[in-house]
Amino acid sequence: MPLEAQPTPSNLTELSASSLSAAIRSRTASCSEVMQAYLTRIHRYNGVYNAIISMLDDDELMQRAAEADRDLEQGRYHGWMHGMPHAVKDLANAQGFPTVEGSPLQTDSVAEADDLFVSRIRSAGAIFIGKTNTPEFGYGSQSYNPVFGAVRNAYDPRLTSGGSSGGAAVGLAANMLPSADGSDMMGSLRNPAAFNNVIGFRPSQGLIPDHPTSDIFYQQLATAGPMGRNVEDTIRLLHSLAGPDPRFALSRTSEIPDYEAFQPRGLQGFKIGWLGSYDGYLAMEPGVLGVCEENLKQLEGQGVVVEPCRPQYDMARLWQTWRTLRHWSSRWVKEYYDDPAKRRLLKPEVIWEYEGGLDMTAARVYDAGVARSEWYEALRTLLDEYDVLALPSAQVFPFPADVHWPKSINGREMDTYHRWMEVVIGGTLSGLPVAGLPAGFNDRGLPIGMQFIGRMGKDVELLEFTMAYEAATDHLDRRPRLRESL
Repeated sequence: MPLEAQPTPSNLTELSASSLSAAIRSRTASCSEVMQAYLTRIHRYNGVYNAIISMLDDDELMQRAAEADRDLEQGRYHGWMHGMPHAVKDLANAQGFPTVEGSPLQTDSVAEADDLFVSRIRSAGAIFIGKTNTPEFGYGSQSYNPVFGAVRNAYDPRLTSGGSSGGAAVGLAANMLPSADGSDMMGSLRNPAAFNNVIGFRPSQGLIPDHPTSDIFYQQLATAGPMGRNVEDTIRLLHSLAGPDPRFALSRTSEIPDYEAFQPRGLQGFKIGWLGSYDGYLAMEPGVLGVCEENLKQLEGQGVVVEPCRPQYDMARLWQTWRTLRHWSSRWVKEYYDDPAKRRLLKPEVIWEYEGGLDMTAARVYDAGVARSEWYEALRTLLDEYDVLALPSAQVFPFPADVHWPKSINGREMDTYHRWMEVVIGGTLSGLPVAGLPAGFNDRGLPIGMQFIGRMGKDVELLEFTMAYEAATDHLDRRPRLRESL
C-alpha cells in the first residue's frame, strides 16, 4: 500500500516509520511535533538504555525540524524520511558528528563528510540527531565501550542489547528512533535484532556499496543494512540505502524497488530448510532451539514445509576460515598497535584479532578464500531444494550487561570472545541475504530471533517472505515495558 496518513496517536513515537512519514507528508503531524515527541522520549529513557550518543542540542534540532516544516509548506519535499529524526550507527561517518567508534582513541574525531549510505539517508530527508552506541570498533556482539558505557536491553535493562548495532536495535525497540541503520560483519544486524525483538536485514553482498573504504576488492565480510520495527519500514530504508555506485567496484547493478512493488509471498508449499544447530555442532542455551522450532510449527500451520537439513561441509573448517579472514581484516589496527601508548587503550579482543594476523601467510588467506567459496556452493546447493534456510540468530538469550561475553554455553567452553556467536558466520561468509526476524520469547520473557537465508541477489524474494512471515506471526506485537531507572 502507498503511504497513507493514519489517525495520529497522542504519542507520535508509537507510529511506525512508514506511518510517521505519511503523517508528516500529509501535515497531519508537523516535523516539529515529531522532533519534540522523540526528544521527550529520549530524555526520559536514554539515561537507562544508553542507545543514543553524541546528540545535538535540543534547540538546534528543533530549529532543523522547523526548517523541514517550512520546506514542506513551500513544496520542497525531500523524501520519505522528511523531517524524521535519525541517529547513525557510530561506526559510520555523518558530517559534523563525532565518529568515536566506542574508542578513547577516537574521541576527538569529527566526520568531514558522510559515508555513502549515510548520505543516502540524508538525501531521503532525515534529520540527524546523533549516533547510536556500539562496542569498541564494533568488535564483539555486546555493545559496551569505555567511552559511553553499555547499551542495555529494551526488554530488561539489566541485560545486554547484543551488538554491534546494539544502540540501533534498542533505539528502535524503545521507540526512541523511528528507523535505524546498522552494519553487520559477524551478526551485528541479526544478533541485536534478536535480543530486542526487531528486524535486521543483511543484504546480498554488494547491494549497499561501501564508500569510502581502503580496499574495494578483497575485504567483503561487512555490509551496512537496515533495521526496523516492522517489515515495511525495513524495506523502505533498504530502498534508500541500496543501489550501485561506480566508486565501489563490486556493487550490484540491481536496485531495490519501492515498497509498493512488493507482494507477500504465498506460504502454501513454501520450503524452509532447518539448519538448527548443525546437528549439535553448535552449543545452544536450553530453550533457544525450542522457541525457534515452536515458531516454525506456527508457519507449518500456514502451509509452510519445514525439513531438517545439513550442508555438506565441515563446520570446523568454516570456523577456521572465519578466524583467518577476521584476523586478516584487522590489519587496520596496526597504526594503533605500533604506538605503545595507544595500544594500552585498545580493547583486548581488538589486540587479539590483530596479533592473530601477524604471522598471516598468503597461503592461509588463499585457502580461506577457497573454503569460503566452497561454503557458498554448499548453501547454493541446498537453496536449489529449499526456498530459504533457517537457524537461530544467537546461541544464547540476552545475558547480563556486565558480562563481556559468555564463557560457556550449556557446559561447553567458548574458546574465543566471539565463539558464542558462531551461528552467524555462515550467513556472513556466504555473502547471501539474511533476514533476522523475531522468533518468540522464553519463559522469562526474553526474546530470540531467527535467521532466514535467501538466494544470492534475490533480496526482494526474501523480503516478500518476511512480509508473509510477519502476517503469520505476532512476535512484533509484544513491545517492551521500559523503565526509568535500573
